[in-house]
Amino acid sequence: MRLHRNLVFTVIDSLNFIFNEGEYADKVVAKALKKDKRWGSNDRKFVAETIYDIVRWKRLYAEIAGVKEPFDRDNLWRVFAVWVVLRGYRLPDWKQLAGTPSRRIKGRFEELSKIRKYRESIPDWMDELGVKELGELTWEKEIATQNEQARVVLRANTLKTTREKLKTVLAEQGIDTETLKDYPDALVLKERANVFLTDAFKEGLFEVQDASSQLVAPFLDIHPGMRVVDACAGAGGKTLHMASLMQNKGQIIAMDIYESKMKQLKTRAKRNGVFNAEYRIIENNKAIKKLHEKADRVLIDAPCSGLGVLRRNPDAKWKLQPEFVDTIRKTQQELLEGYSKMVKPGGKMVYATCSVLPSENQEQVQKFLATAAGEQFTLEKDRKVLASTSGFDGFYMALLSRKS
Repeated sequence: MRLHRNLVFTVIDSLNFIFNEGEYADKVVAKALKKDKRWGSNDRKFVAETIYDIVRWKRLYAEIAGVKEPFDRDNLWRVFAVWVVLRGYRLPDWKQLAGTPSRRIKGRFEELSKIRKYRESIPDWMDELGVKELGELTWEKEIATQNEQARVVLRANTLKTTREKLKTVLAEQGIDTETLKDYPDALVLKERANVFLTDAFKEGLFEVQDASSQLVAPFLDIHPGMRVVDACAGAGGKTLHMASLMQNKGQIIAMDIYESKMKQLKTRAKRNGVFNAEYRIIENNKAIKKLHEKADRVLIDAPCSGLGVLRRNPDAKWKLQPEFVDTIRKTQQELLEGYSKMVKPGGKMVYATCSVLPSENQEQVQKFLATAAGEQFTLEKDRKVLASTSGFDGFYMALLSRKS
């Protein structure tokens, strides 16, 4: 296996942006893939997967390389050299890789792989928090799974097609998929491919949405004709799913504090053929008060630590700080107490996160039920999804009904 200089230099430049400039890995990768139009699919695959790989294993590789942040360019090359040796590539005769101690790298890897925080490449505080909340055995399995590459899952847009028809259409375009039991609209790619370039995507026949995320909208028990509020809509993956479940009948009010997210949602909704959604920016509490006791259903897909989706966002391991987790728990409680007031008597609400921490999930629901606002609700059911048992993202969802 040979390394190509222009691809590797792109990787080094990208790592510098992520580690030293604080840029988000997904945006850096997207930019990197547009650098040279002459690159083929294998070239782009090498660039993307190598960047994500080194971001994912940053702590382990840096420890083996004997370098500390902030990484200067020489240090980035040393980290890259560790990746080269451990991945079994032949070391090219480049000055940046001269003197790479291959035997010592392999020895240090064996040594550090016995210690979980290095083996799974996570900060000390995250390892301690995971053990505290999930227990040693569960955390061990969960964080190992979070370091695996996530599968690409599609959700068939039933406003325009069926899962079976979509499967056939994609096969004709050279993309093979398989169905998932208990996920009625989901298709999993057998091999990774850029599905965003397909005609099927451009025609709005599907969205990319993890299987665990596809559980949330049906959990809300929505029906055509209802008035539904998606209170933390973001770019709208669950809004679009709800629209399809409602067959475009009734009303979805998609809300978020970020106007940029709403613009993305509008674009996606147009492509999906969704026309029963309206969009509102939450600039202050007035937007919420206007909807007090007006919604049949409310979804609070709350901001969270994201510890259930680390394999999709490996740079979050390094951006996330313990203080943020403390702050976000307070935000979650405020959202539950404030946004629950939009549920009409007899209506229902789902609280969901993409975290696996009980302190963001079950414990938040119990705290809410003990408040004045929460006394009007009862917990119908909840569901905890671990990546290590489901094979998909870690998620939590709780269905609460407001007393009549």
